[in-house]
Amino acid sequence: MNIEVTASGQSCGAEVRGVDLSRELAPTLVAQIREAWLQHQVLSFPGQSLSDDDLERFTLCFGPFGDDPFIAPITGRKHIIAVQRDAGETTSLFAEQWHSDWSFQAHPPQGTCLYGVTIPPTGGDTLFADQVAAAAAMPKSLRDKLEGKRAVHSAIMGYSPAGILGDADKAAGRSMDIRPSDDAAATQSHLIIFSHPETGRDSILGTVGYMIGIEGLEGEEERALLTELYEWQTREEFRYRHHWEQGTLLMWDNRAVLHSATGGYEGYNRLLHRTTIGA
Repeated sequence: MNIEVTASGQSCGAEVRGVDLSRELAPTLVAQIREAWLQHQVLSFPGQSLSDDDLERFTLCFGPFGDDPFIAPITGRKHIIAVQRDAGETTSLFAEQWHSDWSFQAHPPQGTCLYGVTIPPTGGDTLFADQVAAAAAMPKSLRDKLEGKRAVHSAIMGYSPAGILGDADKAAGRSMDIRPSDDAAATQSHLIIFSHPETGRDSILGTVGYMIGIEGLEGEEERALLTELYEWQTREEFRYRHHWEQGTLLMWDNRAVLHSATGGYEGYNRLLHRTTIGA
């Protein structure tokens, strides 16, 4: 069986048809999907009907489960979290800041799988920023400032008790089961520009938010460089916009893209189930 892969026509992203993900996948089919995933960085599989068992089985085709800190799994599962928002919720939009999932870990995950369970009729697009393209097109003046530098990553701004998704946010009635922790203050450093372990192409890992500093720099010099990097890596020409439909599975390469959630579905419930493909 050969899958049908149609590129988005944007900087990254492709749609995949001709495969039923509710069935066990043959190794040759998994290899085809992985090849397309590495090429396009973001794959969408529309028209799927998946149970939680199916979602977990698909995830394990591409690696072990990753560790998802600070968010409780759904009842009866260890490796699926609910990305949800109730119709009347007024808390800030979850994951609307550009980021690379869990870049503050010692070994950030390969990727993420997100399945549309309840999708509103409007809004809720997910944006992606192609960090391979951003690295390739980076002006020499910026590249020279970043080459060999390591960023300090941490979840403190988001998931610490005083963070954006901390105790005050939890008290405001967020529907997602987020568990703030002092553990969010831990730090981890990673090369800013690195070689993708499978493709060998240069990419950029993370951005401001989980990036809280740059080793060897401080003060205004550090802030200015983080800002300059952010403005470059999120430029419109590096973006792909994914429009959600119920029953779509989306998988992305955490080592090659940033992503950001969007709103515009006020008054509607929204629910997606998410797994992480570990390193």
